[in-house]
Amino acid sequence: MAPAWARELVREVCSGAGLPQPALGWRRSPRATSTGLTRVRDGTISVTAGTDEMDQRVTLLHELAHWLGPRPHRRRGRVVYHDAGFFGIAFELYRRHGIPDAEALEREGGRHPSALRHAREMGVPGADAAWQAHREALRDRAKRQHEPRVLVAEHTVRLVRDGRWTRCAVCGVRIVGPTLKRLRRRSGRHVTLAVG
Repeated sequence: MAPAWARELVREVCSGAGLPQPALGWRRSPRATSTGLTRVRDGTISVTAGTDEMDQRVTLLHELAHWLGPRPHRRRGRVVYHDAGFFGIAFELYRRHGIPDAEALEREGGRHPSALRHAREMGVPGADAAWQAHREALRDRAKRQHEPRVLVAEHTVRLVRDGRWTRCAVCGVRIVGPTLKRLRRRSGRHVTLAVG
């Protein structure tokens, strides 16, 4: 059963928005971080609560932002759940319910890096610095990666079936999607690389 503070938070957010309350499922986990899932059609929000109480609160508010809208939509063939509209609602909920901007940026940015870009565009204090730090971390990680090494030299791809998969008979790599479609029409060559 969800703790009293969580049930009260759901009641407060939903009554403030004039929406019905979702059924709140609550499980505990020994890890520090929490996860959540909102099923608007089923009328439910489920939270797997970690040991970090601030993360529990941020996770529940994140799921309530999904409950309030906007609904997921397709963009370039992918379903988008976390766009500018969503983060506008989420960051407003965080502020209204006592989550400091720095805390919200750190937690949302760790799970959804696009949150930093959207927060920056919304003018959330500290978002620009958090976005710059994230970009610098990505650059550092790219520098630390080793040059790729060749595992299998360039060769002509020979397609073979392996159960439900199609593989290259030479190197064993699975061939899928548009590459498979192209290689079925005309032969091609590739190289198998490894990083590290």
